[in-house]
Amino acid sequence: MKIICHREAFLSACQLASTAVPSKDVKPVLRNIKAEATPDRCTLMATDLELGLKMDVGSVEVKKPGTALLPAQKIIAILREARDDQLEIQADADAITIKGKNLEFDLPVEDPALFPDVPDFDEEKCHEIRAGDLREMIKRTVFACATETARYSMTGVLWELDGTDARLVATDGRRLAMTQGLAKPVGGHATTGMSTVVPAKAMGVLERNLADDDEIVKVHIQANDLFFKTDCSTIYSRLIEGRFPDYKAILPKSAALKLLLSAGAFMAGVRQAAIMTDDETKKLNFHLDPGKIVLQAQAALGGKSKVEMAVDYDGPSISTSFNPAFLIDMLKTMPAETELQLELNDPARPVLFRAGSSYIYLVMPLT
Repeated sequence: MKIICHREAFLSACQLASTAVPSKDVKPVLRNIKAEATPDRCTLMATDLELGLKMDVGSVEVKKPGTALLPAQKIIAILREARDDQLEIQADADAITIKGKNLEFDLPVEDPALFPDVPDFDEEKCHEIRAGDLREMIKRTVFACATETARYSMTGVLWELDGTDARLVATDGRRLAMTQGLAKPVGGHATTGMSTVVPAKAMGVLERNLADDDEIVKVHIQANDLFFKTDCSTIYSRLIEGRFPDYKAILPKSAALKLLLSAGAFMAGVRQAAIMTDDETKKLNFHLDPGKIVLQAQAALGGKSKVEMAVDYDGPSISTSFNPAFLIDMLKTMPAETELQLELNDPARPVLFRAGSSYIYLVMPLT
């Protein structure tokens, strides 16, 4: 194999591909990115056996078709530190050689035949979603996934595709994020009756591959795995086994108290008050009185904060407490001008935030 690549474009592609490289040593060969050059294109592949990414790279001139395994960490480091606009990458039986005007690197070669296949997207049934909409849906849910292995079925995002509705849900048992968007069904594709939980890592890889807002992303979900396809990349992932919690049973059917908040102003107030929290006291006290919200925190070793916000509210006084990080995680996904509706029944029950008709965020209070 011999190619001439634009350094920055190839670096960007390798960095994207490396998101599918395993962080732990599953198999040594998986530390590589597989490059496959044909007369008309160059494709990069990476996998950790649960997740696979295949992407076409632009700005590459193929001088000699072939395949090679590129050590992910080394190739990215070389591409990042080099200053040439173009580099030559050549692989033969003895070594992989990277050349620029004043530099040359020889890397050990491994047999490309040892690298596992990354499946292709060749399904007729799918849902089509606008990339910009999908990226926002991922951003507003994936942060709420569980990270503890004991909550395995919650370590991903639930996908529900039914007709023109696409719904993403994530929870860690202490908070829940749900967002909805429009999707176009092709060939009768749907997830009805399936528990389709996509690993958080796959969602992150997908989000990083959504660069063009108007690009159409194809989604195909099967019993045990799924595919995402953009114009230049295919992402394959195994699904998480186990049943996702019945989130519909958790959502409040009504609210005794409702008020409107500006996301930007509320974010500023929460961040200011949270300065006085620490690892021992991850607690933000929330007091709602007529005309104002008072946010307070106190550090375990002394020191406290108090922040007041004016709000349009004339109901009864009520007090509750939250982990401020749970509020900040949600608020930082919102434009500052977003109008949030806060819904509450009593201090011991979850608080629900709505952003329009397409987003719900539920957070449990602290006792």
